[in-house]
Amino acid sequence: MCKIISVANQKGGVGKTTTAFNISAALALKNSRVLAIDFDPQADLSKYADFDNTDGNPTMSDLLIGKVGMSKAVKIKDCIRHSEINNLDYIPCDINLANADLFLAGVLSRETILKRILNDDIIKQYDYVIIDCNPSLGVLLMNALTASSGVIIPVQVQDFAFGGLKTLTGVITQIQETINPDLKILGVLPTMVDRTNASKRVVEQLESIYNEALFSTQIHRATQAVESTKQHKALCLIKGSKLGEEYIACADELSKRIGA
Repeated sequence: MCKIISVANQKGGVGKTTTAFNISAALALKNSRVLAIDFDPQADLSKYADFDNTDGNPTMSDLLIGKVGMSKAVKIKDCIRHSEINNLDYIPCDINLANADLFLAGVLSRETILKRILNDDIIKQYDYVIIDCNPSLGVLLMNALTASSGVIIPVQVQDFAFGGLKTLTGVITQIQETINPDLKILGVLPTMVDRTNASKRVVEQLESIYNEALFSTQIHRATQAVESTKQHKALCLIKGSKLGEEYIACADELSKRIGA
């Protein structure tokens, strides 16, 4: 059964896209079939995957708008691209997704649109769908969480992390209580960890608050994360990459958490 997992944090700059793409890549390298979905209008995951936006094929924006009858309907299979990694496909998006709150404002059950889109036989071919969510508490995030069975929350280890984290977990609780009771927090993932006392203090606070929900794997701060996006190359494909090894460990831990 395909497991649909959102990677979400309404705070930007926490390593959300890097986490979504590299966990997807690590799972694919372990022979799982993975579909990564770019659900962020900034389209960073699409750029990471070296998406060619001149190929003329539809994107997630077209899929979403077409589903609600505001443009020509498209099929999800026509939106799927193959990455350079075996077993890893992705659906790109573009800036048009930024208007989602506007064009979905009057749509009934608008928070279930992505769930209905993913209720397609082609999704059954995958072991995982990983959704890179947009960093805001709007209709796109609601759609992603409603469609998902689990959510990973990457958190940059800094003193201001807790306010946004509390807000997001509150939204997740609302989704669980009203729309998607099967949604689970699969883990809080510390990112951009360094050797400073401040970083250590925040990790300790996360441990005390989230206990077993906190990933034991930590993603450390490194310029290689930025470099890999420019190279359009997953970190786990870069020989000797410590970050790549950390994301492989994170994918292993994720698999254990969901019993895969």
